Amino acid sequence: MLKAIFSFVLIIMLFSHTLAVRADTAIFAGGCFWCVEALYQEVEGVTGAVSGFTGGILKNPTYSGNHRGHYEAVKVTYNPEIVTYEELLVLFWVNIDPFNNKGQFCDRGPSYRSAIFTSDEEELKLASEGKEKIKAKFKLDVYTEILKTSRFYPVERGHQDYYLKNPFRYKIYRQGCGRDKRLKEIWGSAAKR
Repeated sequence: MLKAIFSFVLIIMLFSHTLAVRADTAIFAGGCFWCVEALYQEVEGVTGAVSGFTGGILKNPTYSGNHRGHYEAVKVTYNPEIVTYEELLVLFWVNIDPFNNKGQFCDRGPSYRSAIFTSDEEELKLASEGKEKIKAKFKLDVYTEILKTSRFYPVERGHQDYYLKNPFRYKIYRQGCGRDKRLKEIWGSAAKR
């Protein structure tokens, strides 16, 4: 009986291992997390995008309460066999204004600054190379920070999938904030909506 149970458990473990999909994570701050979340959820190979806060020292920040010191950010979970970290970085760059040190588009203040949170040397290298390419291409200062990944706090449920739950309000916000207009000025057709 014990041998039969052991064999069954072994079969289950082997079967579940073959079904396991490799997943990596990346964290990007590009102003309003609603817009960054919507951008990444549409990418093939991305299995999840969660809005939240990171980069600060305050524990358990909230949108309606205190999130001082944190960036509005999105934690992207992806399958690197379908989409690479470098591809996610390129998409990030062409959907922010890297030349603004006060925030992003109509959103101003430290919470809305752009940043890439790296978790290892390879991510740091790729993010730094991208930043240098943009500096060289535009001959402008690039204010997007490259920081070490720190604890990520998901924002309250009402702010998750905002573009799906409130599509009309989301479109009005996005247009009113001037995000798409500014992205087109900087990146032309490379920017995604």
